[in-house]
Amino acid sequence: MFVGHAALAFALVGGVAIARGWTSERALTIGVVAAAFATLPDVDMAYAFVGIAGAAGSDALALAGAFWSTGNVVHRAVTHSLVLALPVAVLAALRSAGATSRVRALSAAIATLLVAVIASVGGTLAAVVMLLFVLGAVAIGTVVDRYADLTTAELFAAAFVGLVTHPFGDLFTGEPPVMLYPVETAPALVTDRIALAADPTLHLLAAFGIELATVWAAVAIVCLAAGLRPTAAVTRRASLGAGYAASVLLIPAPTLDLSYPFVFSVLGVGLLGVLPRVRLVRPQGPTVEPPDWLTAVLTGIAAITVAWLAYVVAYVAVG
Repeated sequence: MFVGHAALAFALVGGVAIARGWTSERALTIGVVAAAFATLPDVDMAYAFVGIAGAAGSDALALAGAFWSTGNVVHRAVTHSLVLALPVAVLAALRSAGATSRVRALSAAIATLLVAVIASVGGTLAAVVMLLFVLGAVAIGTVVDRYADLTTAELFAAAFVGLVTHPFGDLFTGEPPVMLYPVETAPALVTDRIALAADPTLHLLAAFGIELATVWAAVAIVCLAAGLRPTAAVTRRASLGAGYAASVLLIPAPTLDLSYPFVFSVLGVGLLGVLPRVRLVRPQGPTVEPPDWLTAVLTGIAAITVAWLAYVVAYVAVG
């Protein structure tokens, strides 16, 4: 759901900006900022590379397993907290509040306090993750302040929406995030993963479908802001994605525990979008026409969507 987190935040914030009458450039800018912050909570997966290092020399599936098993030691806790989202968003927004000594002192105090509190509750590893989280927020805030025309309040709003929406996207694909961390006495907001289907493969396919829906929502916002027509950019080549249905006989049925063969192969179908158009019968001879960026992106996404639908139909039919 990495892409889905960013796409959802972009669509929500960008859509609100358009509804409020913002210019296309500013609406897309604040949407991109929200998307950046929506991906930030997964910085806690940096610890997973420790597992990869330990499994060096293993095959791809073993490496993937080591990545997730190690990363899940700290994943969906510190950085996925609704409690910590507020101060981290404030910390990021302070980057556009001016470089005065008072602002710098306040930023340093908030950052130090956050890391110290997490260290006292979760120990050294949690503190290191919190430090990465804080540094990431500051880095994004600095880039936004330098290159984007957003006020401090707008930067805070984009950061807060991105950080707060992220944990809810994880309710379909893994253990529920510890949303009230580090308040240990508070009851858990969600205790179990949201099941989309009893069949583990259909659950995975449904979760993938939700992610595709968020991507299309983001595409709709871009097209609405820029006055583009997505239907005119999708070529008939996207229909070739239907051939992916045959993979139901070639790869293991995907589940949350074994999703890599399906995910990587179905995303590969998106390469249909970047293939050039070859015309062999032309007065001036054969020609090769590469697609423009919009056609390549939208045809690729459409091909993936068709492939996903075809696989769902084939799986249900075979099963």
